[in-house]
Amino acid sequence: MNRSTIDLWVGVFVVAGIAGLLFLALKVGNLATFSNSQTYQVQAKFANIGGLKARAPVKSAGVVVGRVADIRFDNESYEAIVSINIDYNYQFPRDTTAKILTSGILGEQYLGLEAGGDGVMLKNGDRLRLTQSAVVLENLISQFLFNKAAEGKPEAKESAK
Repeated sequence: MNRSTIDLWVGVFVVAGIAGLLFLALKVGNLATFSNSQTYQVQAKFANIGGLKARAPVKSAGVVVGRVADIRFDNESYEAIVSINIDYNYQFPRDTTAKILTSGILGEQYLGLEAGGDGVMLKNGDRLRLTQSAVVLENLISQFLFNKAAEGKPEAKESAK
């Protein structure tokens, strides 16, 4: 083999390697969807979404069934409106509950769906009525500290008697 043929094959392998790394980076970062599955979109309102972001996974029973499509603020109700794309392979009853959950203690937040018992299934454009907002760690810590401080006050002990 001459030198130019070897250089050509090295170039082909380098380009293929870079393309493979780019593909993996996009898949790991959830920035690109390489599946052609059809989805339907539903919406849910939350008082507090915490650190939920667009493209966050939507899971039911630990299985990824969709992605968060969009998050916006409602100026009338002062709540966050979360648009969710759910794969058509997964059908949920109309009384499904949506919760904002966290992977581990400090992990990423995702949307969890818990199926209800209604016979009518969700369809494109429906809204989930039952939602549970995110648990904000800072609020839990401040509430714990506030309760501990109230326990230590002498007038709090006397008024409890």
